[in-house]
Amino acid sequence: MSKSGNSKKFLLVGLAGLVLGFSLMIAFNYLWVNSSKNDSCMSCHVHPESDASWKQSIHYNNDSGVMTDCVACHLPPKGSFEYVKAKALTGMKDMWSYLTKNPEDIDWDSKGELEYAQTIVYNESCKACHVNIFPSGMTDEGVTAHLYYEENEEKLNLQCISCHLDAGHYNPNYKHEALTSAPTTGGDLYAEAAAVTEFKNFTETVPGTSASINMIAIPGGSFKMGSPENEPFHKADEAPQRNVTISPFFMAEVEVTWDQFWAFYGETMSEGRTPPEVIYANNTREDCDAVSGPTPPFGFPDQGWGMGSRPAITMTHYSAETFCQWLSLKTGKKYRLPTEAEWEYAARGGTETPYYFEGSPKDYTNDGFWNGLFGADTTVINSHVIYMNNSKNRTQEPTKMKANPFGLKNMLGNVMEYCSDWYAEDAYSQLQDGAVDPKGPAEGEEHVVRGGYYVDDAANLRSAARGKTNHVEWLRTDPQNPKSIWWYSDIKGVGFRVVCEVPEGVVAQ
Repeated sequence: MSKSGNSKKFLLVGLAGLVLGFSLMIAFNYLWVNSSKNDSCMSCHVHPESDASWKQSIHYNNDSGVMTDCVACHLPPKGSFEYVKAKALTGMKDMWSYLTKNPEDIDWDSKGELEYAQTIVYNESCKACHVNIFPSGMTDEGVTAHLYYEENEEKLNLQCISCHLDAGHYNPNYKHEALTSAPTTGGDLYAEAAAVTEFKNFTETVPGTSASINMIAIPGGSFKMGSPENEPFHKADEAPQRNVTISPFFMAEVEVTWDQFWAFYGETMSEGRTPPEVIYANNTREDCDAVSGPTPPFGFPDQGWGMGSRPAITMTHYSAETFCQWLSLKTGKKYRLPTEAEWEYAARGGTETPYYFEGSPKDYTNDGFWNGLFGADTTVINSHVIYMNNSKNRTQEPTKMKANPFGLKNMLGNVMEYCSDWYAEDAYSQLQDGAVDPKGPAEGEEHVVRGGYYVDDAANLRSAARGKTNHVEWLRTDPQNPKSIWWYSDIKGVGFRVVCEVPEGVVAQ
């Protein structure tokens, strides 16, 4: 073939390559652009309510008429390498889920929780759209919160969505405002407290409210506090084991419920920002005949999960102690938080095994190669404990669980429960063997919490497992100055259960 023929062939091949390449570029650009449109997102995201909840949110339904697209929140700002990377990875993940997962098997409720939302919403994108975080018309509380965010964003790793969870998908149960009055619980008001004349279970009736508390008579006895070194998942702060004797007492059948806590809140709520030192002074007076209760929480502290008989959550240790003080004044009995020794004694219900029910932590844990591959054994534990494998990332009503041998429900799981003791890692080393009704260290920085909560693995729910408050971290995003002494902003899984001392004249077993 002549040189002229070769040149023409080369030109034709080159031209065809350019056309093909250009066509591929156009096709790729079309796919790239259109895959970021809302219709494309909705075609893969089969959440039955995502489209409807988005169109009800302020990102779609607002006074300005500006619509915020899905990718504006769920991808980093356009023009960055992170945008390209996140779009490619998210697209592959979404397509794989669309092709392999059954929408009916997905726990959609948990996808609306803050913990999950923080993994799929980019704070940089929020800031790119909301350049001015102090718009006109903002409330004083909003200015305070945004100032706190601006000053502490990097140090505390704060995210906009922590306070604006409902901005992109409307949630009728999420409130971005102060709760200025107690939710009404209904029911007839009790005229007087329950009379206790013998040591047996009774129902406390709180005068002037419709709240009642089922109290279980816990017989006195001795037990081994802590766990042996050969117990699976044993930790150093659970040793050495000590023989401890506990006097009889009454303990609430379940954690303090929202119905019970709102009765307290409704009678004692502190309006405005009463200085903490004033609250402390008034509530610790020996001649105190009334208590000052919590200031309004920001939003609904039940997280939209439901109130009623679900455990009250997010209140501080001080708030729980004040509830006990109020309950004592209302009923004429001595109510308080349990000591750590009382709590473990009650939780065990006379058993010496890792749980009050049968089974090994090795079988119930999600840790380990075998259980991670084939799944943990849930046949027994599921009927006794609200935990990682059955909670749906939220608290549940206590009536769903079986009681322990003493008749107490949810001693393990659901929510961590405050004890009156200060926490010390070596508390048991300081404890004498054979101690009677020990009360733990005389002082400390954090309080003991027991029982684990709804996102814990079974290994952390053993009767001997110990925990502690994390006061500073649990108030991390609270913008108030001073920070709240009543409500935690960064922990959902903590509550409490009350103990009643045996009244004088009542013969206990």
